[in-house]
Amino acid sequence: MNVRRLIPTAATAGAVTLGLLALSACSSSDTAGGKGDGRLAVTASFYPMQFLAQQIGGDHVSVTTLTKPGTEPHDLELSPRETARLSQADVIVYLKGIAPAVDDAIGQSGARQIVDATSLTEMEHHGTEVGHAHEGDEGHGDEEHAEEESANGNDPHIWLDPVKYAEVAKGVGAALEKADPDHAATYRTNTGTLVGKLGALDTAFEQGLADTATRTFITTHAAFGYLAERYGLEQEAIAGVDPEAEPSPARVKELGTIARQDKVSTVFFETLASDRTAKTIAGDTGLRTDVLDPLEGITAKSKGSDYLQVMKSNLAALQNALGAK
Repeated sequence: MNVRRLIPTAATAGAVTLGLLALSACSSSDTAGGKGDGRLAVTASFYPMQFLAQQIGGDHVSVTTLTKPGTEPHDLELSPRETARLSQADVIVYLKGIAPAVDDAIGQSGARQIVDATSLTEMEHHGTEVGHAHEGDEGHGDEEHAEEESANGNDPHIWLDPVKYAEVAKGVGAALEKADPDHAATYRTNTGTLVGKLGALDTAFEQGLADTATRTFITTHAAFGYLAERYGLEQEAIAGVDPEAEPSPARVKELGTIARQDKVSTVFFETLASDRTAKTIAGDTGLRTDVLDPLEGITAKSKGSDYLQVMKSNLAALQNALGAK
């Protein structure tokens, strides 16, 4: 690995290629930084960033993701080898606030171009929105969780709002154009295509959730603040942003009251975390359970093979749970 570390970050593509020849046998789209085929080497921190890079970069990029399928990105830590490889990426695309250890490693990587998705759209703090529609509720525990997740208190789950995700897509497209001017026209075209698909997804959510029996949904993971705000819904999280956290008895009781008042039918859990808490709450309150996927990774359990398909599954689940007319 010393060969790779010694290559200066401003080295030409040819020098990088020469330096990586000895490592080409272990390079693939799943290993960071390898660029032996002349494509732009893009490293993405986790699936939502990987999807953008692949959709916009197409055949001209080699995309690596730091978060393996099935891994919860909030818990991600990099090995020394993975950290060292970051310096070989032409472009790193990440979302600050998801995994602090990764944020630190990327900041120290010396990579030529680093794109932080949080700088490409307006961030918001949704911690206080847990239970805000019900006077006297205690949502403070969730606010503390939100503060833990992102150093500045902002909710990082911007990709679950198709409008904000499209803004990030435009920024990623611009970064790829800058890093690889020879293929700028292709990146621009691909960005436009993706933004169009995200616009259609936004329209589907807006129309599909326009008329529902209730506007409130209960979820284990407070990942859907942006989505709820975009479409006029109320997210009630069981235990904040940590999908594995245990709710307090007071919060369980409170959710039962909210479910009755707001005619809630469903408690949502997610694909990368245990459904035990959701099933316990559902059993205590007489509600059913279903999956609302925060799309932090695609696995065999995902209801779709990519971001767009899983978001459409999320829409169908919300329509069912909220009683869409």
